Amino acid sequence: MKAQICKTTHLSGHLEPPSSKNYTTRYMLVSGMANGDSLLRMPAQSDDSTAMRNCLTSIGVGFEDGLDDSGKFVRISGVAGQPSNPGVINPSNAGAVLRFMMGVGAKFNEVRFETDFSESLGQRPHGDLLESLAQLGVETSSNDGKLPIVLRGGCLRGGRIWVSGANSSQYLSALLFLAPLIGEDVEIEVINGLVSKPLIRTTLEVLEHAGVEVKSADDLLHFSISGGQHYSAGEYVVNGDYPSVAAILSAGSVVGGDFTVGRLFLDSQGEQAVLPLLEKMGCKLERSQNQVRFGSAQKLQSVEFDGDKATDAVLALVAASAFAEGESRFYGIGNLRLKECDRISVPVNELRKLGVDCREDKDEIIVRGNPHGYRGGVAVETHHDHRVAQMLTIVGLGCHEGLTILNAENVNKSYPDFFADLISLGANIKLE
Repeated sequence: MKAQICKTTHLSGHLEPPSSKNYTTRYMLVSGMANGDSLLRMPAQSDDSTAMRNCLTSIGVGFEDGLDDSGKFVRISGVAGQPSNPGVINPSNAGAVLRFMMGVGAKFNEVRFETDFSESLGQRPHGDLLESLAQLGVETSSNDGKLPIVLRGGCLRGGRIWVSGANSSQYLSALLFLAPLIGEDVEIEVINGLVSKPLIRTTLEVLEHAGVEVKSADDLLHFSISGGQHYSAGEYVVNGDYPSVAAILSAGSVVGGDFTVGRLFLDSQGEQAVLPLLEKMGCKLERSQNQVRFGSAQKLQSVEFDGDKATDAVLALVAASAFAEGESRFYGIGNLRLKECDRISVPVNELRKLGVDCREDKDEIIVRGNPHGYRGGVAVETHHDHRVAQMLTIVGLGCHEGLTILNAENVNKSYPDFFADLISLGANIKLE
């Protein structure tokens, strides 16, 4: 699919954001491991949630969609911690889903993980998680830590293990989800630091709601999970997705406007940090209960931001900074090189095609903005990455001759209605 992004000068109206894919996939997983039926209200509709649902279905979890006065829900019938082995598990292009399912897959005597996305997920490393699973008694084989991966588990043991948190928090989350399924006490020590700590808080929040007690150090580098625990069925409501909202608000910061966004609960999503940062850039944001009103800035100002606090919002903010006065710096983002694509080099290269003055360092993106905007009128690539697609859309709305975004369907991974929602607010976008 091609998206023709045309110059837009104002956004207005009201938007109900998509549900969080990070909460959805986690609630699906704990519900699938529980004994009994759970009710998941307002689940995210995205490629990632579909991938998790497909993977869980393959191991025996039941799903039934429904609709009532409160909206859409899915009833999930759990397997009581005893999944069935499908032989092969394919998580599509969802890295978090793969890693969480590798934790569950450690229960099987032998299971193979593979993907149809060899140029994206097939290139991402998982060796840190494989090393930790080996400490629990799992034999592993892989393509130098990449897919395809075979796990030979079944006879898991507890005890003290370690995991590196330097490259991704998803390895730690996978172990936290696995620990209650082992039946023995497990202690997890995180070495080499920990990136994306807000996502670990999301994992801990979901585990607590599912009846699993995890004792954690304040710095999130040590965890204790007592044996004999079980996942409990429950009813969950998925929060609005702050990373998706970050893209909408960043678009507003570029083109101007006055609009409201609902369903923004106070929770553990790190991307809430976008709100005060956009205020620092000059935008006007007013929270009233679970709704935020956005007002545009007279002139965007440059910022410095520790991107590890809001990993999934960095590229949207980079797009906004391209129109700010002065030089912006986004640091602490080295782990973005290990996402669907290299989210440091790829965005910098695509932005340079548009004339954006930007550069990269090992774990930084630096942008010298141009408040007058850019000519545009060219075609750009998304590189199998939904966040890159969102970033380019935001920039395209401020280009005098717009942009053509190739393979724009990649937004479906986290936000299928991204273009439709922007159009509903007045964005000039045509899909082909």
